[in-house]
Amino acid sequence: MAEITAALVKELRETSGAGMMDCKKALSETGGDLESAVDWLRKKGLAAAAKKAGRVAAEGLVAVAATGTRAAVVELNAETDFVARNDQFQSLAQGIAQVALGVDGDVDALKAAAFPGSGRTVVDEVTAAIASIGENMNLRRYQALSVSSGIVASYVHTAVKPGLGKIGVLVALESEGDVARLEEVGKQIAMHVAAANPQYLNKDLVDTAALDRERDVLADQARASGKSEDIISKMVDGRLRKFYEEVCLVEQIFVIDGETRISAVVANLAKELGKPVELKGFVRFALGEGIEKQESDFAAEVAAAAGHA
Repeated sequence: MAEITAALVKELRETSGAGMMDCKKALSETGGDLESAVDWLRKKGLAAAAKKAGRVAAEGLVAVAATGTRAAVVELNAETDFVARNDQFQSLAQGIAQVALGVDGDVDALKAAAFPGSGRTVVDEVTAAIASIGENMNLRRYQALSVSSGIVASYVHTAVKPGLGKIGVLVALESEGDVARLEEVGKQIAMHVAAANPQYLNKDLVDTAALDRERDVLADQARASGKSEDIISKMVDGRLRKFYEEVCLVEQIFVIDGETRISAVVANLAKELGKPVELKGFVRFALGEGIEKQESDFAAEVAAAAGHA
């Protein structure tokens, strides 16, 4: 039997679009013959994924998984919302989120992790699902938060099942205080994040380039009023405070009560619990954000089809 080298597996993956473990098995089953291995994969329905890889996957699900002091959120994309309602796809998203709890690193590290019970990696499990379900899919991103004590609360907006939906949020509260109360307030803050979409945790983390750009715009707007430079400076400072309120979580007004800043919500919780509470971070994933979707002109498609009939 021919030696199943890494180069041979790589070549079969590129040719077929199938996952690494499936390619290894195909080569083993066919004595290392590349053409026979491609046929083997085709017969198993595993080579079909290659034809779907170029199609835009902007639908799908955001999935969260939590274990108290650690939580993870992943975005698994598919081509249509219909597939997001598919039980197999939902189970895949939930499974990947559970795997993500034990992964440190970027999304490539998650893709390379073992998917429980399958003998495949996460990325190969996705490839197998592409062949089975018939749509292109993409494990786009993942992020995890953890605390040494306290909780990482989670919230999913427009949930189709527990932990699965269109928007997933994690909020990390570090404290030695009552866990149940931390979880309750943490979830409320996560709901706020889902609604208000802050970009940064606090002023110190605002991107310098974004801040400079905002300051330049505000200064030009103020100069148009004809005011002196010292008045312009004060106007800019005032408008920057408004900017911070819009983009920084701790500066925002809590959507739950409409009057308390998030920083005060955390301070009040610490006072209630008699223990320090620190808002360590947050993550917000909204399904498909930043993906350029293909616009379809259905009438044009029908006309084109008719012209070739």
